[in-house]
Amino acid sequence: MIANPPKFSANLSMMFQEVPFMARFAAAAKAGFKAVEFMFPYDYPVADLKKELADNGLELVLINAPAGNFAAGERGIAVDPARRAEFRDGVVKAVEYAQALGVPQVNCLVGKTLAEVPAAQQRTALIDNLRYAAEIFAKARIRLLVEHLNSKDTVGFALDTTAKVLAALDEVGHANAYLQYDVYHAQRMEGELANILRANLPRISHIQIADNPGRHQPGTGEINYRWLLDEFSTAGYRGHIGLEYVPTPDSAGSLGWVTEYGYSL
Repeated sequence: MIANPPKFSANLSMMFQEVPFMARFAAAAKAGFKAVEFMFPYDYPVADLKKELADNGLELVLINAPAGNFAAGERGIAVDPARRAEFRDGVVKAVEYAQALGVPQVNCLVGKTLAEVPAAQQRTALIDNLRYAAEIFAKARIRLLVEHLNSKDTVGFALDTTAKVLAALDEVGHANAYLQYDVYHAQRMEGELANILRANLPRISHIQIADNPGRHQPGTGEINYRWLLDEFSTAGYRGHIGLEYVPTPDSAGSLGWVTEYGYSL
């Protein structure tokens, strides 16, 4: 077995949808997980979330900052100059939840480009907002993560490759701004999965995985995860790897690859 095997976290926004959200903590623990992540905690009382985490012996390793009206198709608002105040209020709310729940890092979805707003204005808003978030999070000892979403699934997403995220973080110029490396989105847009990690390891604070096509669990598509996960460990990545996939045939039944590849939860 490889030295420093990967640590996995169950993404409760994607997995264990067979049960209501608040029951997914127990389902994840029963499956063997020690860590979980999910997108948005803001519809749930902090006390209830803390209880589920404590009762099930789980660490919460990641949440997202508020991202606008997600149900209506918004995927963040950082690019919108007219919504700076809303974005910054969301940063404050994210800090409150992250501190209460012991979350070390918060992901920021930046949003889709706006046809009616000049590109330069959107870029200025994006960089200013990310710089603000990085600074506020730094004071709270929380890492800011910025994620790329592929523009084939999320048409118009402003930062649809790892290179675009890294270029934006260069402009932000703050030590507390990191890449959230989503392998599924990278495969859809770029490939070169191991090389991206090796070249940018110090700038990567979290990894998420799913296979392609279909966004199901490792072993269902074209990505050689048996090799790639070992490469991540060999390269020196020591953070959690979020299982942000659509499980098939169901969540518990989707986990056979873990032991097949020689890992454990």
